[in-house]
Amino acid sequence: MRRGSLVRLALLALLWGSGFLWIKLALRGFTPVQIVFVRLALGALVLMAIALLSGLRPPTDRRTWAHLTVAALVATTIPYTLVGIGEQSIGSNVAGVLNATTPVWTVLIAFLVGTDRVTSVQRGIGIALGFGGTVLIFSPWKSAGEIASWGGLAVLGAAASYAVSFVYMSRYLTNRGISPLMLSASQLVAGTALIALALPFGGGLTPLAWRGDAVASLLVLSIAGTAFAYTLNYRLIADEGATVAATTTYLLPIVAVLLGALVVNEPTTIPMIAGMVLVLGGVALAQQRKPVLAGPDPAAPTPVD
Repeated sequence: MRRGSLVRLALLALLWGSGFLWIKLALRGFTPVQIVFVRLALGALVLMAIALLSGLRPPTDRRTWAHLTVAALVATTIPYTLVGIGEQSIGSNVAGVLNATTPVWTVLIAFLVGTDRVTSVQRGIGIALGFGGTVLIFSPWKSAGEIASWGGLAVLGAAASYAVSFVYMSRYLTNRGISPLMLSASQLVAGTALIALALPFGGGLTPLAWRGDAVASLLVLSIAGTAFAYTLNYRLIADEGATVAATTTYLLPIVAVLLGALVVNEPTTIPMIAGMVLVLGGVALAQQRKPVLAGPDPAAPTPVD
């Protein structure tokens, strides 16, 4: 794995892992639907401005925008909504474990559609270790009944949706002559349009509470956790593939535990530390891959050199 990809993987884990903290603070002044709308809209505004000032131009063909809309649907609108529904009835620890099934879903879906059929014992062990480490960190057996509940199924559906987004973006959007910056900006534009349709529902029109901490958290979540993170994600998928990029999910619990210990003095237990070691080892093994020559996809747009 390239050194640059390792840096991007670590940064992406930090940005998305800290997102739980920013969302929690933002909820002090905004509803969940308002948070999603603002983070997507502001992220799109920032990224599109940077992209245009850099001389990039948005895609003009309908086919690319159709793919971007589907990607936005499965990467943001559907999973964000499902997680919000799920966490109304299950604990964050259970949600964290279920969310960590994303790499497993990604491996399965990528293999079935033929975008990543690089299999190895090392990768299989890495995926298993990463998931096992996540289980140790969150200890879901303390509330095992929640996994089989409707809330648990909702979060599991969100994890599968994230996996679909990794594979879909890898197949139809990356390495097609469009820069990761413009892809990210355009997808956030599409996502903003989709979530805007949901504003009249779920408290989207509730009067805002302009608390300083909530506003600041929402700004960090929008610019760093959305705009910058989506650019890193597209670049990582383009360089290393959907399965490798999806292993970022395993690193999120480590970030959450460390931030909890440093920011709000939450206790760190021996199982948590053991889980972190397993996660890091699993992610390292999951990066092992061999280049495979594959024929061009006749349904995909022709890459532009």
